[in-house]
Amino acid sequence: MVLLAALVVGLVVGILSGGKLGNVGNLNFRWPWFVVAALVVREASILTPLARIDGVQYVYAAALAALIAWTVWHAQRVRGAWIVAVGAALNLVVILANGARMPVAPTLAGRLVEQGHAGQYVVMGAGTNLNWLADWIGVPGPLGGAYSPGDAVVGLGIAIVAFFATRQAPTTKLKETSGRKGSYPP
Repeated sequence: MVLLAALVVGLVVGILSGGKLGNVGNLNFRWPWFVVAALVVREASILTPLARIDGVQYVYAAALAALIAWTVWHAQRVRGAWIVAVGAALNLVVILANGARMPVAPTLAGRLVEQGHAGQYVVMGAGTNLNWLADWIGVPGPLGGAYSPGDAVVGLGIAIVAFFATRQAPTTKLKETSGRKGSYPP
């Protein structure tokens, strides 16, 4: 929910500072369906009964790695995308250091404390690694939940991408090809 809030903040700040919501459509993503598919896989491993299957955490980690790769691939095309990649990479590092599970602070873990682990989450403790990168940031209210420093960086990146997207001017064929040899019309 915090990431959605970051998107909205980026769009609102962009619009209030002279950008246009319609410019968001000018972003030039490659393979947008890939992101949707990776996000669906990632969320299915969290929100469905799949979360109870041991090993699904590896599917989650693989989907996160795929999203990082896609974001890095777009770093030159989309201003701010590299920040999203850095935040997601921080999350992937802590997840991989803990058997493909993200540690969650016990005070924020809710029912997870009773189970010890579920899906890609595990209760933070002496046996978990890189706890400073884990989900220890508690956010109250409607955006409530446990978040990691990586999530905060991803949120910042999403806000920056959204801000610049409101300022993304449409590209024309002439602009896209004018810097390449042999691109002049016959």
